[in-house]
Amino acid sequence: MTDAELKPLFSEHIDTITKRYQDAMQRHGFDHLLIPAGSLHGIFLDDMSYPFKSNFHFNSFVPHSDLHDSTILISAKGERTLCYYQPVDFWHKVAGDPDGFWVEHFDIKMMRKKDEVRAFMPSSGTIAFIGEMAYPFLDEDFDAINPGNLINEINWHRAIKTDYEIECSALANKRAAMGHMAARDMFYNQGSELEIHLAYLLASGHHEAQLPYNSIVALNENASILHYMHYDTERPSEHRTFLIDAGARYNSYDADITRTYAFDKNTEFADLINTMEQLHLSVVDRVKPGQSYVDLHIDTHLEIAKVLNQYKICDMSPESMLENGVTRTFFPHGLGHQIGLQVHDVGGHQSNADGDPAPPPQEHPFLRNTRPIEKNQILTIEPGLYFIKSLLADLKASEHGSSINWNRIEEFRPFGGIRIEDDIAVTETGHRNLTRAYLK
Repeated sequence: MTDAELKPLFSEHIDTITKRYQDAMQRHGFDHLLIPAGSLHGIFLDDMSYPFKSNFHFNSFVPHSDLHDSTILISAKGERTLCYYQPVDFWHKVAGDPDGFWVEHFDIKMMRKKDEVRAFMPSSGTIAFIGEMAYPFLDEDFDAINPGNLINEINWHRAIKTDYEIECSALANKRAAMGHMAARDMFYNQGSELEIHLAYLLASGHHEAQLPYNSIVALNENASILHYMHYDTERPSEHRTFLIDAGARYNSYDADITRTYAFDKNTEFADLINTMEQLHLSVVDRVKPGQSYVDLHIDTHLEIAKVLNQYKICDMSPESMLENGVTRTFFPHGLGHQIGLQVHDVGGHQSNADGDPAPPPQEHPFLRNTRPIEKNQILTIEPGLYFIKSLLADLKASEHGSSINWNRIEEFRPFGGIRIEDDIAVTETGHRNLTRAYLK
């Protein structure tokens, strides 16, 4: 999709987003909102800064993630002012002139110095601040700083994506898919984790700071570490398996994709990957409006229990494995999460716009989304099956340890584990797989 095709979608998007903020402002008694993009953070006792990460509230309106110290002002009447920071700086690359399909929707004020924003701040009415407090702003400038009731309302509605947001997410998946294919090829060429990671960056068109999260590039046993981000520089003596969890961005929207590969496709572990692939697709097939995400997560545990039976890893019945928590040893994380401007989009544990909590079940504390599935949500579906040393030790010491075939465990442990993840947009009657359009 081109910028020309995105332009009308963005026009509808920004009107929808502005109305959400207007409604929240009116409901909670604010005449103005000030939303900073955020500032660079200096490293302690150093003259360098950490990579910049933009305020997602800012990026709801402006599709650029590198406009540090720029600021949006929104009035309850719907007026949008963008204070655009473009300093005179011969040491660093500064933001170019505002350009693109989005600029016509703002009254843009150019700033050479950060504190020039103060001249554009409203002098009357109540004003709330949403972001991280930093120079040139002061606490006393505002009637409220990050008011929880307003933020809860915005977070609740952000789960429902506009058509523009869905298309940007799809294009982020396209970029990520290019990286995944290059990483897969480097694995089969027996590259190191670092070589695979670099291949991913080049093919996806990102440098590390632009990625939505640190990529997981795990060979062999390292695939059993859920958030492995080490990037070993040495090639292993043997390539057995490869798990990659890596994303990309487009207009500040994120993709989050995971794949697992076996080097030798004639091994039983390769068969296990194929079985998990079919399990994953069967779960995706159930995504539709009205489906309980919590039930989908629990049902996935039951399906994984059947896989443990199928591969003679555990001789308990699937129902008993689920009831006694045995499957949590092999599938310890949640089925997925909301995704958008953040990889783990906010609002997944709310039950309403007031912010009342909807915590995950006690038995499944790491489930990041408990909201019912609705049209225009974007969710990840990412079942896993791992052989994690510490969790297996706990299981072995438990009353259910005798039900496990520990010889089978030792056969599979050198391969680490499996996770398969797609990004799914919910449609009126079902879903659209944003990932499989580009990565089969």
